[in-house]
Amino acid sequence: MKRYINSAFLYAVFAMIGGVFYREFTKFHNFEMKTTLSVIHTHYFMLGMVFFLLLLLLEKNFSFTNQKTGRILAVYHIGLNLTAAMFAVRGIVQVLCGELSGGMDAAISGFAGIGHILLGTGIILLLMQIRRSAAGLKNE
Repeated sequence: MKRYINSAFLYAVFAMIGGVFYREFTKFHNFEMKTTLSVIHTHYFMLGMVFFLLLLLLEKNFSFTNQKTGRILAVYHIGLNLTAAMFAVRGIVQVLCGELSGGMDAAISGFAGIGHILLGTGIILLLMQIRRSAAGLKNE
């Protein structure tokens, strides 16, 4: 359970850093248009901090953590951080350069897509693990 609260805390810090970076970076460059830097803050708060706080509560009720959980969470962490990194890359390029070339746009979208796939895979695998644990408790 300590792993979940530590992850929640870390992602709360990342969310705050992302929000401050978005605000200050765009203000420093006098950028007033929409940029993907604005979503780093909310993604880290919801998919990072809130997600791991919910896992903490679910672990307390269902005790679903086993040997596979570490690998599943590694997939989830990689997915979330890759997604956020691509938001940052796209946002910084938007602020500094304006428009993206077709190749750069596709590359950033591709890596962000891989991050989302890993996030989704991690969520599904964790939900399956929680469901199995909850079903095992129901049968007792």
